[in-house]
Amino acid sequence: MESDMILDDDLQKGAGGTPVELVDQNKFILFYFLSLGLYGIWWMYKSWKFFQEKDKLDIWPAARAIFAIFFAYSLFDEIQRYAQANGYQKSFSSGGMFAAFLLLNFSSRLPDPIGWLSLLAFLPLLPPLNALNYAISHSEEYEGVFSSRLNNRQVVLVVLGVLFWALIIIGLFFAEEGF
Repeated sequence: MESDMILDDDLQKGAGGTPVELVDQNKFILFYFLSLGLYGIWWMYKSWKFFQEKDKLDIWPAARAIFAIFFAYSLFDEIQRYAQANGYQKSFSSGGMFAAFLLLNFSSRLPDPIGWLSLLAFLPLLPPLNALNYAISHSEEYEGVFSSRLNNRQVVLVVLGVLFWALIIIGLFFAEEGF
Protein backbone atom coordinates (compact mmCIF):
# COMPACT_ATOMS: atom_id res chain seq x y z
CA MET A 1 0.00 0.00 0.00
CA GLU A 2 1.39 3.36 -0.94
CA SER A 3 1.83 5.91 1.79
CA ASP A 4 -1.49 6.64 3.41
CA MET A 5 -0.43 10.00 4.81
CA ILE A 6 -2.43 12.84 3.37
CA LEU A 7 -2.53 11.19 -0.03
CA ASP A 8 -5.51 10.49 -2.19
CA ASP A 9 -5.40 7.13 -3.97
CA ASP A 10 -5.64 8.59 -7.46
CA LEU A 11 -2.77 11.09 -7.12
CA GLN A 12 0.31 10.25 -9.14
CA LYS A 13 3.89 11.27 -8.43
CA GLY A 14 4.48 14.54 -10.21
CA ALA A 15 7.47 16.64 -11.10
CA GLY A 16 7.40 18.41 -7.73
CA GLY A 17 7.86 15.23 -5.72
CA THR A 18 5.57 12.95 -3.77
CA PRO A 19 2.00 14.24 -3.97
CA VAL A 20 0.34 15.14 -0.69
CA GLU A 21 -3.34 16.04 -0.61
CA LEU A 22 -3.82 19.18 1.42
CA VAL A 23 -7.04 20.44 2.95
CA ASP A 24 -7.72 24.13 2.48
CA GLN A 25 -8.79 26.32 5.36
CA ASN A 26 -12.46 26.54 4.34
CA LYS A 27 -12.86 22.77 4.02
CA PHE A 28 -11.06 22.30 7.32
CA ILE A 29 -13.49 24.62 9.11
CA LEU A 30 -16.49 22.95 7.47
CA PHE A 31 -15.29 19.44 8.34
CA TYR A 32 -14.39 20.55 11.88
CA PHE A 33 -17.92 21.87 12.50
CA LEU A 34 -19.68 18.95 10.86
CA SER A 35 -17.70 16.43 12.89
CA LEU A 36 -18.08 18.38 16.14
CA GLY A 37 -14.32 18.78 16.38
CA LEU A 38 -13.29 15.22 15.54
CA TYR A 39 -11.78 16.38 12.26
CA GLY A 40 -9.17 18.27 14.27
CA ILE A 41 -8.00 14.95 15.70
CA TRP A 42 -7.94 13.46 12.18
CA TRP A 43 -5.88 16.40 10.91
CA MET A 44 -3.42 16.01 13.79
CA TYR A 45 -3.14 12.29 13.01
CA LYS A 46 -2.43 13.00 9.35
CA SER A 47 0.10 15.69 10.29
CA TRP A 48 1.93 13.37 12.69
CA LYS A 49 1.81 10.63 10.05
CA PHE A 50 3.38 13.03 7.55
CA PHE A 51 6.25 13.84 9.94
CA GLN A 52 6.66 10.17 10.86
CA GLU A 53 7.17 9.25 7.22
CA LYS A 54 9.17 12.34 6.29
CA ASP A 55 11.61 12.11 9.21
CA LYS A 56 11.41 8.32 9.73
CA LEU A 57 10.29 8.88 13.34
CA ASP A 58 9.48 6.04 15.70
CA ILE A 59 6.15 7.48 16.91
CA TRP A 60 2.51 6.45 17.01
CA PRO A 61 0.62 9.18 15.12
CA ALA A 62 -2.79 7.93 16.26
CA ALA A 63 -1.83 8.05 19.93
CA ARG A 64 -0.34 11.52 19.51
CA ALA A 65 -3.55 12.74 17.88
CA ILE A 66 -5.86 11.16 20.46
CA PHE A 67 -3.77 12.49 23.33
CA ALA A 68 -3.43 15.94 21.77
CA ILE A 69 -3.42 17.49 25.22
CA PHE A 70 0.14 16.16 25.56
CA PHE A 71 1.36 16.42 21.96
CA ALA A 72 -0.33 19.39 20.24
CA TYR A 73 2.37 21.83 21.35
CA SER A 74 5.15 19.70 19.87
CA LEU A 75 3.14 19.26 16.64
CA PHE A 76 2.65 23.02 16.31
CA ASP A 77 6.35 23.56 17.01
CA GLU A 78 7.39 20.91 14.45
CA ILE A 79 5.09 22.42 11.83
CA GLN A 80 6.50 25.88 12.42
CA ARG A 81 10.11 24.66 12.11
CA TYR A 82 9.34 22.77 8.91
CA ALA A 83 7.42 25.71 7.44
CA GLN A 84 10.16 28.21 8.18
CA ALA A 85 12.74 25.84 6.69
CA ASN A 86 10.67 26.00 3.50
CA GLY A 87 10.45 29.79 3.37
CA TYR A 88 7.32 30.48 5.42
CA GLN A 89 7.59 34.10 6.56
CA LYS A 90 4.75 34.19 9.06
CA SER A 91 5.15 32.95 12.58
CA PHE A 92 2.82 31.91 15.37
CA SER A 93 3.31 31.11 19.01
CA SER A 94 3.15 27.35 19.45
CA GLY A 95 2.56 27.85 23.16
CA GLY A 96 -0.17 30.43 22.52
CA MET A 97 -1.92 28.22 19.96
CA PHE A 98 -1.70 25.26 22.33
CA ALA A 99 -3.08 27.27 25.28
CA ALA A 100 -5.93 28.65 23.17
CA PHE A 101 -6.69 25.16 21.83
CA LEU A 102 -6.89 23.74 25.37
CA LEU A 103 -8.92 26.63 26.79
CA LEU A 104 -11.44 26.57 23.96
CA ASN A 105 -11.82 22.79 24.21
CA PHE A 106 -12.22 22.89 27.98
CA SER A 107 -14.77 25.69 27.68
CA SER A 108 -17.25 22.99 26.63
CA ARG A 109 -17.44 22.05 30.32
CA LEU A 110 -18.77 25.51 31.22
CA PRO A 111 -22.49 26.27 31.38
CA ASP A 112 -24.21 27.39 28.20
CA PRO A 113 -23.96 29.79 26.44
CA ILE A 114 -20.27 30.06 27.47
CA GLY A 115 -19.80 26.37 26.63
CA TRP A 116 -20.56 27.13 23.00
CA LEU A 117 -17.15 28.82 22.81
CA SER A 118 -15.73 25.33 22.34
CA LEU A 119 -17.07 25.47 18.77
CA LEU A 120 -14.26 27.97 18.10
CA ALA A 121 -11.54 25.47 19.02
CA PHE A 122 -10.62 25.24 15.33
CA LEU A 123 -9.19 28.79 15.39
CA PRO A 124 -5.83 27.86 17.02
CA LEU A 125 -5.43 25.07 14.46
CA LEU A 126 -5.62 27.42 11.47
CA PRO A 127 -2.11 28.94 11.73
CA PRO A 128 -0.45 25.48 11.92
CA LEU A 129 -2.72 24.21 9.12
CA ASN A 130 -1.77 27.09 6.84
CA ALA A 131 1.92 26.80 7.74
CA LEU A 132 1.97 23.06 6.99
CA ASN A 133 0.11 23.58 3.70
CA TYR A 134 2.64 26.25 2.71
CA ALA A 135 5.63 24.12 3.73
CA ILE A 136 4.48 21.05 1.81
CA SER A 137 3.57 23.13 -1.26
CA HIS A 138 6.98 24.83 -1.26
CA SER A 139 9.15 21.83 -0.44
CA GLU A 140 11.26 20.05 -3.03
CA GLU A 141 10.33 16.57 -1.78
CA TYR A 142 6.56 16.97 -1.93
CA GLU A 143 3.92 18.35 -4.22
CA GLY A 144 1.00 19.83 -2.30
CA VAL A 145 -2.32 19.18 -4.04
CA PHE A 146 -5.60 20.85 -3.09
CA SER A 147 -8.47 18.70 -4.31
CA SER A 148 -11.49 20.61 -5.56
CA ARG A 149 -13.77 17.61 -5.12
CA LEU A 150 -14.71 15.66 -2.03
CA ASN A 151 -13.50 12.10 -1.68
CA ASN A 152 -15.86 9.35 -0.47
CA ARG A 153 -14.89 9.72 3.20
CA GLN A 154 -15.50 13.46 3.05
CA VAL A 155 -18.92 12.97 1.44
CA VAL A 156 -19.88 10.57 4.23
CA LEU A 157 -18.62 13.11 6.79
CA VAL A 158 -20.70 15.89 5.24
CA VAL A 159 -23.88 13.78 5.06
CA LEU A 160 -23.55 12.45 8.62
CA GLY A 161 -22.54 15.87 9.94
CA VAL A 162 -25.54 17.60 8.37
CA LEU A 163 -27.87 14.92 9.75
CA PHE A 164 -26.32 15.15 13.20
CA TRP A 165 -26.51 18.97 13.28
CA ALA A 166 -30.12 18.79 12.08
CA LEU A 167 -30.92 16.52 15.03
CA ILE A 168 -29.15 18.90 17.42
CA ILE A 169 -31.11 21.89 16.11
CA ILE A 170 -34.40 20.00 16.21
CA GLY A 171 -33.60 18.93 19.76
CA LEU A 172 -32.86 22.50 20.81
CA PHE A 173 -36.11 23.86 19.45
CA PHE A 174 -38.43 21.03 20.33
CA ALA A 175 -36.97 19.78 23.58
CA GLU A 176 -39.45 19.49 26.39
CA GLU A 177 -38.60 20.52 29.85
CA GLY A 178 -39.09 17.30 31.71
CA PHE A 179 -38.26 15.21 34.67
